[in-house]
Amino acid sequence: MPDAVTQDALLDGAVLLRQPEDGYRAAIDSVFLAAAVPAESGARVFEPGAGVGAAALCLARRAAGCNVTGIELQPDLVRLAGENVRANGMVGRVDIMIGDLAAPLPPRIAGPFDHVMANPPHLEEGRARKPPDPGKAAAQVEAGARLADWIDCCLMRTRSRGTLTMIHRADRLDEILGLLRGRGGEIVVFPLWPGRGDAPAKRVIVRARRAVATPLRLAPGMVLHEADGRFTPEAEAVLRGGPLVI
Repeated sequence: MPDAVTQDALLDGAVLLRQPEDGYRAAIDSVFLAAAVPAESGARVFEPGAGVGAAALCLARRAAGCNVTGIELQPDLVRLAGENVRANGMVGRVDIMIGDLAAPLPPRIAGPFDHVMANPPHLEEGRARKPPDPGKAAAQVEAGARLADWIDCCLMRTRSRGTLTMIHRADRLDEILGLLRGRGGEIVVFPLWPGRGDAPAKRVIVRARRAVATPLRLAPGMVLHEADGRFTPEAEAVLRGGPLVI
């Protein structure tokens, strides 16, 4: 278990989250990812790289009746995820276990799933300076599994006409779309603009449906911050538990 753990909250306190004080910490990426998944009651969702369960718990809290199964490579985070599942009363609806998407997955990962969501490491190995904390490095920098491996894992476990939703760096959008070409359709690219000025988007949400040929759509996206740094009303609504309609 990490030496120091903090008790935090997401969705305006609706989700309690224990996570390492040092190392990788869940932030708004997890909330926006979960908000963009169009899951309904009875849906089965898979999340590789689930961490301490932030996105899984946010989705399960918003979409009552859906079930989320996740895998995570770091044992310390899996233990914290189990604590978070119990603290949020999600036993039986959220299940996060040890797993490596670059290796055979646990037998309990029985697909295909209605929806798959992922927040992969955003930085390419060899092109980024690794953070000194090994947990943060594992979450932020690709190692054994590259972006292509993440997308392969996700698509293999998405049912026909099911959705894959990812949040990633905007400057790797061309790579993501290339890896989805011919494998997913009805692709929506949803930029997250940092402010109302001309600053470029740093994050994009990409959603695709497997075995669908509908053309790509570029959505207007959402502005996250006002000029004074506060979240915009639209962003605040998502952070409080509302869906992200893309």
